[in-house]
Amino acid sequence: MLSIDDSLHARHFLKSFKEKVFTQKPNSILVISGHWETSEPIVNCITGLNDTIHDFYNFPQQMYQLKYQAPGAPTLAKRVKELLKSSGFKQIKKDGTHHFNIGKALSPLKEKGVLIVGSGSATHNLRALRNAPGVASWAMDFDSWLKESLVNGRYEDVNNCMTKAPCAKIAHPYPDYLYPLRVAMGAAGGNAKAELIHHSWSKHALSYASYKFDSQPK
Repeated sequence: MLSIDDSLHARHFLKSFKEKVFTQKPNSILVISGHWETSEPIVNCITGLNDTIHDFYNFPQQMYQLKYQAPGAPTLAKRVKELLKSSGFKQIKKDGTHHFNIGKALSPLKEKGVLIVGSGSATHNLRALRNAPGVASWAMDFDSWLKESLVNGRYEDVNNCMTKAPCAKIAHPYPDYLYPLRVAMGAAGGNAKAELIHHSWSKHALSYASYKFDSQPK
């Protein structure tokens, strides 16, 4: 809904991201998404424009009409492949440490002016969304735990949040929307701490908490 709903505070935050959060223009942007899984890491190289894939269901028709034909970055894609291959990644695992280590492997890209973005969600239980006032207690509990863990640099806890965090199985029935966060943590480095740069809620249970990772500890 971020792409079409102007009533969402998070939408306006993202639209102002360039001016308010990251004023230094990156050479490239590498977006880590939870919307694509393979049995082993695969890097696709697009030399022209990317097609828009609408890999979601039961959303407003307006969203299926959106097109974003981002230009490919074959040089960056080749470098990503080299970094992952040299780090020994062969098979995907659905655990936090694996994705954290992917981030560590990609960390050298920062020195080349690449902005690494983890596109996930602090809470993601679409079946629990409601047009109701306030925030569900389980969503608040998990979101608060995640914030405290991130800003204090407790990355090992975040990597194992499905067993350590309160209400984790309700907040994330499936952990795919946490994978990009763990990649971002790994890319930032074990000594870096997160800064909460935006926080808003939608539909009673969906947290749009957004964090910025600095390469150096504060």
